Amino acid sequence: MSAEKRNALGKGLSALLNDSVSVLPNKNEIGTSADVNAMGSVNEIKIAEIEVNPFQPRTDFDQDALAELADSIKLQGLIQPITVRKVNAHKFQLISGERRLRASKLAGLTQIPAYVRTANDQQMLEMALIENIQRENLNAIEVALSFQRMIDECSLKQEELGERVSKNRSTVTNYLRLLKLPPTIQASIRDNQISMGHAKALISVADPAKQLYIHQQIIQHELSVRKVEEMVREMQKAPVKKEGKQPEPLSFQVQKIQDDLASKFSTNVKLKLNSQGKGSIEIPFLSEDDLNRILEMLDW
Repeated sequence: MSAEKRNALGKGLSALLNDSVSVLPNKNEIGTSADVNAMGSVNEIKIAEIEVNPFQPRTDFDQDALAELADSIKLQGLIQPITVRKVNAHKFQLISGERRLRASKLAGLTQIPAYVRTANDQQMLEMALIENIQRENLNAIEVALSFQRMIDECSLKQEELGERVSKNRSTVTNYLRLLKLPPTIQASIRDNQISMGHAKALISVADPAKQLYIHQQIIQHELSVRKVEEMVREMQKAPVKKEGKQPEPLSFQVQKIQDDLASKFSTNVKLKLNSQGKGSIEIPFLSEDDLNRILEMLDW
């Protein structure tokens, strides 16, 4: 990792580690894990004595990428040490670097270079989340989920979170707002079907059904961010119809069914129900193509 990259993490990991790092003298004998102090510089730790971080938010690891890293480790060795905390004389807990640890196991290593740190459970969680956020291939939803975990589980305010991850408050807010989008749209962001720019435009639409309709148009017609922004502006200009008598509010269960149907059909489904339990389901469409899409979903 370059000096410039390390500086970018300065407000994250180093702020958490604070003064818990001290330099140990170099050891003449490699592999003496039991002799490692809880605070120190790089030490060679036996892989068998390292357990994974229970707070690690990342669960999916690309097996092909791990194999490539393992091949590199076989040739060059592990260049960037992992970070652990000492549990007892023969047990360490991973703070960061699970991908490197997994690849080192694949490469057949029995020992691995590691920074030994002191950290409590909250610091372990924060450091694991921060390392996860700093991954280059992290998608926007994964970042948003990590941000939300730090707020919920580490009792951080958005300003404090911004300081931890070196981002301003507005950036943090924009990511967190993604989690308010319907699950279908979140999945598209996660799978890189739509960009963060598309998502920001959708967030400005208050009605989830309208969000789902625009989302469907983005996917179907490969709309640019600018085109989506234009659609949103035109939609927001449309007058709101006011009816004299408002219908009775739907129960939670019926509202949930309506929302699920709207998500399934990507349109503003209306479910009407009277006190006798009778009612109707209205599935609007905006064009003949849109009607055909809905009919295909109904196997018509």
